[in-house]
Amino acid sequence: MTSIKTLFPDFDTTLLSDIEKNATFQTFNEGEILMRTGQYIKNTVLVTKGKIKIYREGEDGGEFFMYYLQPGQACAISMICATKQEKSQIMAKVVEEAEVIMVPLSLMDKWMMVHKNWYEFVLNTYRNRFEEVLIVIDNIAFRAMDERLQFYLKKQQISYKSNDLKISHQEIASDLNTSREVISRLLKKMEQLGLIKLNRSNITLLK
Repeated sequence: MTSIKTLFPDFDTTLLSDIEKNATFQTFNEGEILMRTGQYIKNTVLVTKGKIKIYREGEDGGEFFMYYLQPGQACAISMICATKQEKSQIMAKVVEEAEVIMVPLSLMDKWMMVHKNWYEFVLNTYRNRFEEVLIVIDNIAFRAMDERLQFYLKKQQISYKSNDLKISHQEIASDLNTSREVISRLLKKMEQLGLIKLNRSNITLLK
């Protein structure tokens, strides 16, 4: 209970008690898929540990990165799909061993009416994710690939809370929906400009 209160400080004791009594606590290993395109969503997800990657999957199997879910955050898309009883349009994959709270649809609807802090939390989650998706769209529409790459690396730096990013060229290419060759060329250019240092197993941000 203490850890949940720390991660979700706006939840009052009544809501925390309801979570402890009625929600399901689960652990997922790195690489596991929590949500697939086309499946119906029966629960919304609150993250208490680890990191979950949210992305769109193309018809050709390609991936388009949207954002990460980290401790103290919830999946807005699962909330929307669950409420409307619609199929998921995104994929959710664990990239660091994760512990999550699964809140069933029936409880989510009930808590919206009886817990003001849950209602506000859901609205804030919608707003924050909407703003984040707008940033992604702006990057696609208005920025060249080199600018998108720099922005992506900065987001990774914030996410990992480190200048040393253990991420492959292929993973970056998948997230930005481009080829590994393009990413490798742009990373080399960034290194020549003194912005990063390319190592065998990681990328170090210098500026």
